Amino acid sequence: MSKNAKIAAGGVAAGIVLLIWLPWWAALLIVLGVPAAAYLTLDPSQRRRLRRVGRKELGR
Repeated sequence: MSKNAKIAAGGVAAGIVLLIWLPWWAALLIVLGVPAAAYLTLDPSQRRRLRRVGRKELGR
């Protein structure tokens, strides 16, 4: 299994656990809020690089 597949599987497992333990709105807030907060902590140059890499991968 590739590294990205392991990360995706871990994310799905964490999401299921959150939905069981927390109300749906709290789980949704965590699932959407954590990546958004991580993106906002990046420098502007890192954000540009991340957007550029993302576009290149989408064009494959």
